[in-house]
Amino acid sequence: MTIMGRLRADLVCGIGLLTRLPVEWLAHDGLPYSMTRSIWCWPLVGAGLGACGGLLYAGLLWLGIAALPAAGWSIGVLLLACGGLHEDGLADMADGCGGGRDRARKLEIMRDSRVGSYGVMALVVALLVRVSALAAMPGAVAIMAMPVAGALARMAMAGVLWRLPPARADGLASSMAGAPGHALAAGAGLAGLCAAVLLPWPRAALACAVAAGAAVIMCLFARRQLGGQTGDVLGATAVVAECAILAALS
Repeated sequence: MTIMGRLRADLVCGIGLLTRLPVEWLAHDGLPYSMTRSIWCWPLVGAGLGACGGLLYAGLLWLGIAALPAAGWSIGVLLLACGGLHEDGLADMADGCGGGRDRARKLEIMRDSRVGSYGVMALVVALLVRVSALAAMPGAVAIMAMPVAGALARMAMAGVLWRLPPARADGLASSMAGAPGHALAAGAGLAGLCAAVLLPWPRAALACAVAAGAAVIMCLFARRQLGGQTGDVLGATAVVAECAILAALS
């Protein structure tokens, strides 16, 4: 297979994994899809989603919509595009870590599809932070900040996957253990390049530092609470990192 074919396969896999966007028309039988190898393109997917959200926000402001409802609609569209995938992980992790007495019970709660009080509170805070942070930005700033936040948040998620072992033997995250180093390096480079190109140097450095800090905190927290990472931990990391980055850039 050609290099371009392999890269396209990774991109299709990354989009299909992180969003609910239809990618069947890009896929062809026989392509060697690999979720772990697709890590390099996760920041690209996040940047693309963020760019759409930022453009929508700026467009609504241009049409005369007030900043707060414009931000709410923009974040809502991003949730729709991703199917609330990361938010579901945040809610599950909040319920498990908030309600479980030991690791086994916490992991058991996280498997439950029902959302408890801890999950609801985490979702409310996450949505409030993102909407209010976006509403505090002019449209031109949001167009630059949203892709950076999306890219760095997905890279933070990849960093947690790389640093932590699976917390359980089954599940999606366990099948993605052992991410290739070159894929991680490429993803980190793309995320850093996105920040450097779209933001002034001090703000780009701030965004990268905040993303790295969020990843480290989530690593330490997940290791202590669960003994490793799960798909819910990865989703929660993406949400926490994005909230922190947008708050810092606002």
